[in-house]
Amino acid sequence: MGQIGGSLDAFIGAVHRRAAGFDNEIELVCGVFSQSPEKSKATGHALYLPENRVYDSFEQMILQEKELPEGERMDFVSIVTPNHMHFPPAKMALENGFHVICDKPMTLNLQQAKDLAQLVKQSGLVFGLTHNYTGYPMVKEARDMIKNGKLGKLRKVVVEYPQGWLSRAEENNDYKQAIWRTDPAKSGAAGAMGDIGTHAENLAEYVTGLKITELCADLTTFVPGRQLDDDGNVLLRFEGGAKGVLHASQISNGEENALKLYVYGELGGLEWHQMEPNTLYYKTQEGQRLIRTNVGEMSPSAKAHLRMPAGHPEGFFEAFANIYRNFAFAVKAHMEGREADSLYDFPSVEDGIRGLAFIDTVLASNVSEQKWVKFVE
Repeated sequence: MGQIGGSLDAFIGAVHRRAAGFDNEIELVCGVFSQSPEKSKATGHALYLPENRVYDSFEQMILQEKELPEGERMDFVSIVTPNHMHFPPAKMALENGFHVICDKPMTLNLQQAKDLAQLVKQSGLVFGLTHNYTGYPMVKEARDMIKNGKLGKLRKVVVEYPQGWLSRAEENNDYKQAIWRTDPAKSGAAGAMGDIGTHAENLAEYVTGLKITELCADLTTFVPGRQLDDDGNVLLRFEGGAKGVLHASQISNGEENALKLYVYGELGGLEWHQMEPNTLYYKTQEGQRLIRTNVGEMSPSAKAHLRMPAGHPEGFFEAFANIYRNFAFAVKAHMEGREADSLYDFPSVEDGIRGLAFIDTVLASNVSEQKWVKFVE
């Protein structure tokens, strides 16, 4: 793996590195960790990389790595930069024969996402997107239960992702994460809805297997002077007739990362909380069942993503690691000229397009007199 972004003072870059190293399937061999050459070199030194494999720019890294012998050069690029710097290195990496795994949202806008998808198709290379919440075993279990008809025909989907960290104007307090995430030039056209609303959208579609067909959105910027939305409420219509509600907020005071999903069908319902990820609730009119990781019989998909014996907590890092491990399996399969095992799935470039289309549709609905807007990629 070669990494772009993720210097020593970047939170999510370190998460990606640790997750990638969980299973000894991936080795970090090079990187450009910051736009500052000094900061990039300091990060490379702290990670024990050779000086000649720590680069000043992603262009330099891609071109020089390409010249190295096969088996020595990087096999894929991990992109963990702010949103505006996802597309340029992803495009260049694919054009030069390197697989790519990228943080979400995939690109700054929908047109870039479509262009990237075309490049992935033309190159035949592997592309992964780190919607890491799909890596949780209980999310896999919920998806399989729905796929196997345990809930019957789906009627209602409720997904919420409240945070409170932007309740104040942290972007004015030299807080790096707040500065770029509230800047439309670096974050894109949406704030909270692009940052965490896309996670909620992706989780709802992944678990239910249903795509959103229409939505009605109401976005608000509560903090004075802020350029992007910090709170949003969206009504959803899914294929097959199911209805839904999506709520994403970064001004919900006191909340941490309280992502929750509720799915209700004719026969029963499911409930999952990201901050208590080892538990899945299965509910019917006859009673409730609490499903715990590695207790009793579980689906093959859930089993393939379990890491610990029952009663030993596994969470955010493990879910992230599942995405990277599965991506590594797909890259290996590509190298060996065989089909990857679909049991080890991960979000794809198509999921990235859905995320950017979701943002565009929410923004269109928010300013529309009509309100209900068809979801169009």
